[in-house]
Amino acid sequence: MKKYRLFGLISAVCIVLSILYSFVGVSQNTAPRVLLSTNPPLEHILPFEAQADKPQSPVTLTLQAVDAAGKPLQNALISLQILTPPTNHLLTTDFPIVEGTKLLQMNAVAPDGKLEIQQILPIRGNYQLRVNVSPQIANAFAPYEENLNLHVRENPVKYKYFAVIAAILLSMGLLGGWVIGGQEALREGEIAPQSVRLLLSALTVVAIVTLLFINISAEVAEAHGSGHSSQAEAIAPSVQKSQGLEVSLEGDKNATVGKLANLALQVKDTATGQLIKDVTLQIKAIALEDNLTVFAYKGIPNLDGKLTWQEQFFDGAPHKIEVEATPNPGSNRQFPSVKVAQLIEVKAITPPIYIRLIGLFYFTAFVGIGMAIGLLIQHWRKPQARAN
Repeated sequence: MKKYRLFGLISAVCIVLSILYSFVGVSQNTAPRVLLSTNPPLEHILPFEAQADKPQSPVTLTLQAVDAAGKPLQNALISLQILTPPTNHLLTTDFPIVEGTKLLQMNAVAPDGKLEIQQILPIRGNYQLRVNVSPQIANAFAPYEENLNLHVRENPVKYKYFAVIAAILLSMGLLGGWVIGGQEALREGEIAPQSVRLLLSALTVVAIVTLLFINISAEVAEAHGSGHSSQAEAIAPSVQKSQGLEVSLEGDKNATVGKLANLALQVKDTATGQLIKDVTLQIKAIALEDNLTVFAYKGIPNLDGKLTWQEQFFDGAPHKIEVEATPNPGSNRQFPSVKVAQLIEVKAITPPIYIRLIGLFYFTAFVGIGMAIGLLIQHWRKPQARAN
């Protein structure tokens, strides 16, 4: 009888625990959230590659705000910040100045709770997307925030290049260790054998060439965008009037790598001066050197009749902001599309000297490891030669 009572007690405890667990599971799924999808899929996303042989396209990032039931929120305001991966002092990326900075910051009106942008992701690592969702109509739903992570893997080609360079440097060090380890007897007046002197001279030349290459590359990167100002004549004006409308693109005309540039759009009636909200604005940021779209967004003005955003131009070359304004479907005011544009000169920043020296340290380390292996081989060979 006691066994049956014990069995019944255990069964009751299990039932209670299962009910509590189900409530916990429901409570975990009742919070509103933001769904992130990418095109191409996450595993196919690669960072930006300067002077790439193949055409590159920005990644489409789609943020969908949903309620506790998983239904899209209506008439939402979405604030988005994209933070680049943090600085890694030991393994820097192709754009070290961009590490640990803001890539984009914008406030968007999302009638269907969706925000879709196209953005080039410049470096590998874990990007953080800070999303704030709030209602256009007061008390329609409770505002909430969510942090999303987006991991961008390194381009596999970089690993192949690294393996080839490492093999070459190790071979050079191995050859040097072999020569030094098997050095012949010194002649009168010599500090070191001739073969050793020649080897050290060659290594000195290689070190000098490497330092020159690193410094010249940095200087070229700093002056990357200084010779393209003539492109300004080929773009549309930043203010355009047509059919009683005035479309104006305002903001910074000079930007710096690692910092956000402020940009703003507005469309107003030239007769009344009132801002017009029922228009669609198609925005593109284009790197002129490669004619590459680095950012794109299609949206509508906010409640104040403006569309504002802050954007970082990670490549130190001139960029062009293109905007096309078109009337919304069903709008009372219909007009031909109006285009405006603005040229932005981007100042490149030379990486700090310690970043340049890190690469030289790795090069030297590989040579040193190869040399140590060569010396050990010669050290093992000499006792065998004496024994014979």
